[in-house]
Parts: sequence; structure tokens; C-alpha cells
Amino acid sequence: MTILRFVEHLSELVADVDVVLSDIWGVVHNGLESFPDACAALKTARDQGRTVILITNAPRPADSVQRQLRKLGVADDNYDAIVSSGDLTRNYVAARNGQSVFWLGPERDNSIYRGLDAVFAPLDQADYIVCTGPFDDETESAEDYRVMMGEALARKLPLVCANPDIVVERGDRLVYCAGAIAELYRELGGEVIFYGKPHRPIYQRALAIAQALRGAPVPLDRVLAIGDSVRTDLAGAQRFGIDCLFVTRGIHAAAFEGLDGLDALQVRELFGHPPRALTRELRW
Repeated sequence: MTILRFVEHLSELVADVDVVLSDIWGVVHNGLESFPDACAALKTARDQGRTVILITNAPRPADSVQRQLRKLGVADDNYDAIVSSGDLTRNYVAARNGQSVFWLGPERDNSIYRGLDAVFAPLDQADYIVCTGPFDDETESAEDYRVMMGEALARKLPLVCANPDIVVERGDRLVYCAGAIAELYRELGGEVIFYGKPHRPIYQRALAIAQALRGAPVPLDRVLAIGDSVRTDLAGAQRFGIDCLFVTRGIHAAAFEGLDGLDALQVRELFGHPPRALTRELRW
């Protein structure tokens, strides 16, 4: 018996929703272009009185994320606020004045340190690591960092993962993120501190902002998450106690190709615990 089916429209699910917590990459854009139907859906949700918070594992501050969204044609009025794993990582760095950091990540993520008095050091002299991704995500994977992670483990350095995603879409390709390196370090026995989905702090921050904007508490049963990753978006929503609309056109697209609905076995294999509903792409 089919127990989980696709819905075509966000409007089918939000009659009893006050707050929408939407993923960005894979739902609103693919790194190269925005999805107009998704943007219009979020704007309509806002226009009807709901609060829309974008929650992202981008290892950059919210204002940097906003600039990227503008470049991709995502208007400011499509959402109320942005909460990023980059902002949560910045709080960690700011609280450790006097300690030195080894930064593992591409130069484009340098805004994560903007305005902070971060002291950078090579791996053999650092007090901790901040990982925002591979140095070159076009060509590298976590395996390229196995030796480096072994050296970090020997020094018992904590690694702060500023983006728990394993992979993300870039156009029609998947590229590796900081989460892949962090998971390797954890498998080796290293200490990893994760900021971003599926971990609670990013949801707590997003809900606090939504409640401040609305001027009243929001029950969890009136919050809907939207995302395209089983490991981060769906797992994070479930752990936080909120429903999730799962978008299948993102990083798991191949697993859903040709499916119109899922039976109980498929649900267990793909999700473990099912989302509230599936949709191929976000539209009102």
C-alpha cells in the first residue's frame, strides 16, 4: 500500500502553518540559477501572513548569503530572514580570542571571519580547525585530506564544521562540502563540532527570529521545514520536532526518478522516518 505520495503545490500543506523554514541550495537555487516557481511560492506564503526563514548550511554570514541570492535573482521580499551555519561558526570563533585557528576552506568563504580578530596559524601550531570546505571543491574529495586529518588527530585538535553538508548541487553536478571532511575526521576519532542542519542550534535560532518577528510564540506543529537532503534537512526537522516537505529534484533526484509514490519498504529505505510529503520542486 502506498503511504507517501507527491504533492504538486506548497499550498496543499500550509493551511495550518505559521512559519516556514526553507533550505536554500537545492530548493531555491542550484548554485548557478534560481528557481522562479520556488521563489514565487515563498513570497506567496509571506504575502498570506506566514513568516519565511531561510536556513542554510552555507559557511558564510547571512548578509553574504543574501548578496549571492540577489545575484541569482532571488528578491529580498521572498523571505523574512536568513540563518546560516556561517553565523553560528562566527560565534564560536569570536568566543575564542587568543586561540589560533587553522582554516581549511576556499578563499571565497573568507567573509566568515569578517570583523573578527581571528588569529590564523598552520596546522602544527593551531588550537583548533575551522572547515568551510575543501580548498578546491571542483577536484577534491574528503580522501584528499586523510593525511591532514591524521596529523590533526595526532594533535587532538577540535574541528569546527561550518557546513555539515556532504555534497551540494552546482548546476548539474555534485561537489563535496565541509561535512565530507568532518565525517572523515570523526571516523578517524577526531572531535567535531557541527554548526548547521541537522543540529538543533540553527533551528533554535531560526525559530527565535520567527517568533520575534511575529511577536508571539509559535508551536512546533505550526512550523514546516522544506529541504532536499535526507541527512540534513529531513533529519534536522525530525530531531527538532517539526514536519518537513521533501523536495526530490535536489541531491537525491536519481533515487526518485520515475516514482509517483512510495510504499512502506521504499519509505524505510530512503528515509527511515518519512517526511510529511514529497514534491518534485517547490511551487505554490
